[in-house]
Amino acid sequence: MTAATASSPEIRRATLIGLVAVLCWSSTVGLMRSVAEALGALGGAAVFYSVSAAFVLLVKGVPSRAQLRGISRIYLIVCGLLFAFYEICLSVAIGLAHDRPQSMELGMINYLWPCLTIVLAVLCHQQRARWWLWLGVALCLWGLVLVMGEGASSVDTPWWQNLGAHMAANPVAYALAFGAAIMWPAYSVLARIHGGGFNGVGLFLTLTAFLLWLQWLAADTVAMQWSWSVVLQVLAIGALTALGYGCWEHGIQRGNLAVMAAGSYFTPVLSALMASVWLAVQPGLPFWQGVVLITVGSLVCWWATRA
Repeated sequence: MTAATASSPEIRRATLIGLVAVLCWSSTVGLMRSVAEALGALGGAAVFYSVSAAFVLLVKGVPSRAQLRGISRIYLIVCGLLFAFYEICLSVAIGLAHDRPQSMELGMINYLWPCLTIVLAVLCHQQRARWWLWLGVALCLWGLVLVMGEGASSVDTPWWQNLGAHMAANPVAYALAFGAAIMWPAYSVLARIHGGGFNGVGLFLTLTAFLLWLQWLAADTVAMQWSWSVVLQVLAIGALTALGYGCWEHGIQRGNLAVMAAGSYFTPVLSALMASVWLAVQPGLPFWQGVVLITVGSLVCWWATRA
């Protein structure tokens, strides 16, 4: 039996573990918004990332100094900061949305990351792709235009002016959402190159919570409105976040990245469905058309990388 054959069951198992993250992530956007409505954009994010970090560290333990000395500094510092900034950008963007429909829209911007991960892997010579990769990227962008255009439609002005005015009404939230969509691909590619099999999610979640608490102490004036419902939501999103990123980190370092990427492309559809049910929002047809186009475009990107 060859080494490759011997290792294939381990690769399949790691890939399946990584795909659990898709289900976890699909459940978080709606919970992020409802927690932010009660605790504030910064305060809510700080609380549930603290809970997530506690869950991961309780399960996996705190890495020893000997372990940390053997890990790439690029992974610990650069990947750690990318992870933390991604989480901050995404959670605060959703919390800063003017209303629940806009929070779903901002969540869809984040789901550009599957196609952008492949584009970055190709540009970094970690992956080969055929020409229709760019067709997939174009479909994703078209889908995003439809998602955002539903809340910015006007028959009197061109669509690009509508979109510009729509984003200008809440520029910080949209800038954070687009920033998140760029940071996660960078993290995924660099973590695979420099991670060396080490799972630093517990440390990274702790860093995320620490930075959010600093921002909350410095800037947030929203009073936290606690209730038993909010406590249960915080525990749920904390557990889902911890489980999702722990599974994803394991998968990207030990599993089949192409299969995981393909599975992750269905996250926009699942996330939109779960968020619409949880938040009691019924988006119009253009929103769902855009979600489908983002998903199809991401799958086209994935297909362009297949041998």
